Amino acid sequence: MSKTNESLMQRRTAAVPRGVGQIHPIFADHAENATVTDVEGREFIDFAGGIAVLNTGHLHPKIIAAVQQQLTKLTHTCFQVLAYEPYVELCEKVNAKVPGDFAKKTLLVTTGSEAVENSIKIARAATGRAGVIAFTGAYHGRTMMTLGLTGKVVPYSAGMGLMPGGIFRAQYPCALHGVSTDDAIASIERIFKNDAEPKDIAAIIIEPVQGEGGFYVAPKDFMQRLRALCDQHGILLIADEVQTGAGRTGTFFAMEQMGVAADLTTFAKSIAGGFPVAGVCGKAEYMDAIAPGGLGGTYAGSPIACAAALAVMEVFEEEQLLDRCKAVGERLVTGLKAIQAKHNVVGEVRALGAMIAMELCEGGDVHKPNAALTGQIVAKARDKGLILLSCGTYGNVLRVLVPLTAEDALLDRGLAIIAECFDELA
Repeated sequence: MSKTNESLMQRRTAAVPRGVGQIHPIFADHAENATVTDVEGREFIDFAGGIAVLNTGHLHPKIIAAVQQQLTKLTHTCFQVLAYEPYVELCEKVNAKVPGDFAKKTLLVTTGSEAVENSIKIARAATGRAGVIAFTGAYHGRTMMTLGLTGKVVPYSAGMGLMPGGIFRAQYPCALHGVSTDDAIASIERIFKNDAEPKDIAAIIIEPVQGEGGFYVAPKDFMQRLRALCDQHGILLIADEVQTGAGRTGTFFAMEQMGVAADLTTFAKSIAGGFPVAGVCGKAEYMDAIAPGGLGGTYAGSPIACAAALAVMEVFEEEQLLDRCKAVGERLVTGLKAIQAKHNVVGEVRALGAMIAMELCEGGDVHKPNAALTGQIVAKARDKGLILLSCGTYGNVLRVLVPLTAEDALLDRGLAIIAECFDELA
């Protein structure tokens, strides 16, 4: 009996807890570059990219070859027991790419949540302080500390009780919704007045472009004032580049476009083209604040994932993917703005590089989020063979994270499907 999506969904429901969500009722069988084929043989255009993990596409030949070669050498020793060169080489390359004109060191771990968690540990050890300021709409992970930093209760921490204390919430600047740079800075000053002295704050953590929060781009002037504020009070600035890193925004790290450097930078997702590796890169003096044994993990910096990540960096150079990222972004934004011109339900099309979003609202009023239409378009696009994602505090933002290696013809097919969905539903 051949497998179907429906039969596999039934097995999944019986075997997997309901807390593990699933956006599309589809089981993938195989994939290539920017397309995925399900167990029933239907091909889909992939505008989700594994949630920003596949900037180099599915099964890039160079990455697969690097992994296959590593498989013939060793798959695991635990770096803290027996070291291996790919870990060190990857750290060297990340140190060179992360913004900041200072000596850097890098810690490798396995997941984005783990990277953020460790960035807070490092900041606390380096400053001798415990407090952290995060922002409205933030997404930083699913561990207990990172859930505390994440600015969205439902669904991430609903029913789990209060998250760790010592975390304070500032406003993320967003001109579309009336939060100016002045407002955002003032919200941090309010924390200093009402909740915690600056000398009690170890770090301020921010996504240069919010991911789950809706793809809002932090203004450069805000980032520069935030940097100055941190310097004034001896607070470490942490840039969470888990989703923005590895070339998604047109530079290898989004902070390259912000005019300032963070003290600590977290990365994960596309850094290894689908293989699990993540990390923290920061000023050497801060990274060395924790004594030997205080950082690490059994699988942290897997030799297989390190080999994949090194190949990803070569692919970016050889295929000039940062330039390609800008071209992909421009092509998609042009197409999406043409849709916006026809439909007033599109409140805004925004992007940094190929990190692209459409915010949907009711009747042209950006203060009335239209989550229902957003969900309908995601479902209708799937019926037409396109995989899309939504995001945003109110679930009313369509996001595009297509592999940067996707051909123009495929991008155009995806745009045509989105246009059809709006014509039929909006």
